[in-house]
Amino acid sequence: MDIIDFKKQIMPLNGRLYHYAYLLLKDRTEAEDAVQEVCMKLWKIRDSLEKYNSIEAFAIKVTRNWCLDRIKARKPVYIESYNSWFDRKTEDTDPHKALENSDDLNLLFNLMNKLPDQQRDILQLREIENKEFEEIAEIMDMNVNAIRVNLSRARNKIREEMSKFETNGKQPNSPITRKIL
Repeated sequence: MDIIDFKKQIMPLNGRLYHYAYLLLKDRTEAEDAVQEVCMKLWKIRDSLEKYNSIEAFAIKVTRNWCLDRIKARKPVYIESYNSWFDRKTEDTDPHKALENSDDLNLLFNLMNKLPDQQRDILQLREIENKEFEEIAEIMDMNVNAIRVNLSRARNKIREEMSKFETNGKQPNSPITRKIL
């Protein structure tokens, strides 16, 4: 395939590839990067593109794989980054309550760090970032049932560890801690 054929067959797909990448990545710059990278990959294998029934379907598959690799490579933003958000959302102005909530969040953050990576990431995606099970399954490249099992195990482990810290019937006060438990 020469450059003229490549421009005729691949370049018209850029809009669709961008739209698809943007749906997966939810970031315009990354979606643009995805299209550029996919076009470069397709250019490198241009001589073997003719063996595919649908170059468009192949291009979308390459885009999907590139985007999923980017999503997997992202480091999740853990709970300590959310502390200020939760502080703003609390209706209570009582400094004692705020301190208790802060302690609960710190404890939760520490307990989450002790979980296996997969369970920690799933708990983070589901409970803090509010992702749907299907979305988490796609991100983690797992099936939905495995996501549910790992999430349940993570919650149980957090619950078990939190109960060790509860004294005199004290219950966690922070909204995120109560949500997870």
